[in-house]
Amino acid sequence: MTELLTKSVSTHDSAEDSRNEQIKIYVNGTYYSRDEAKISVYDSGFMMGDGVWEGLRLYNGHVAFIDDHMARLFEAAKAIDLDIGLSPAEMKRILHETLAINAMTDGAHIRLMVTRGKKKNPFQDPRLSVYGPTIVIIPEYKVASEATIEKGLRLFTVHVHRQTPDSQDPKLNSHSKLNCILALIQALKAGGDEALMLDPHGFVNTCNSTNFFIVRKGAVWTSTGDYAMNGITRAKVIEACKTSGIPVFERNYSLLDTYGADEAFVTGTFGAQTPVVEIDGRTIGDGRPGPMVRRIRALYKALVAEDARRQADMSHGAR
Repeated sequence: MTELLTKSVSTHDSAEDSRNEQIKIYVNGTYYSRDEAKISVYDSGFMMGDGVWEGLRLYNGHVAFIDDHMARLFEAAKAIDLDIGLSPAEMKRILHETLAINAMTDGAHIRLMVTRGKKKNPFQDPRLSVYGPTIVIIPEYKVASEATIEKGLRLFTVHVHRQTPDSQDPKLNSHSKLNCILALIQALKAGGDEALMLDPHGFVNTCNSTNFFIVRKGAVWTSTGDYAMNGITRAKVIEACKTSGIPVFERNYSLLDTYGADEAFVTGTFGAQTPVVEIDGRTIGDGRPGPMVRRIRALYKALVAEDARRQADMSHGAR
């Protein structure tokens, strides 16, 4: 696996930053150094994958689309009957406090995790989690690699399909990610950078850690979203297309449609929009990042800036 990782690129590629050795990590109300931050081996997240999480980006002093992330986090917690014990406003306060303690103002990625907490016995029953939730916030200096964006990704279609909502709803951003990990392992072993996953009916759906889009004849296509993570960046791309007059469709489509696409790209909080240049050995378009993804990246940056202005206005109005 180590050899595969050295040959592949990823939407999470970033340069090493020595400042990350000195970060302070929030664990249930206390800040710890990177080496001291720990949870119990009895924790529900470690033991059972029982928890939910969010990945957030810090741009120029503001956490992009923070209200959307809080809404998704608390909806997911409600879906798994997990009482976070905080309001969205309180969680936002702790998040900003964590960034302030780390003196972070730009170029950071934040991992916010909430589990059902420590269990008194090592079994599945959620009633055994009697100590309250575990909340962890890890802020790191990370900026998406421009080299990866310019090079583009190679995808490989895997046999691991997205689940149906009656097994584990794929819209749920849970700690239980083994199916996505297995998908990525298969893609890496096949020489890809990320896994392209089909839905239960064989239509193109999503990637193992990002949402997937294609471009055909000036129109942007993505899946119906029925079996995909409800990505916030995905939603912002759809919004940007609609407000800018770019035809955008959420629809079922096949690998045949995908191989013949003019462009393809993936979306995620960390990498924003990353071009895809090859799928299953087929070159997409001319094998280089195309004009549509570059346009959408610019439109997305404008949405981030607009969100920053909105947050600033709300902050000033609250004073």
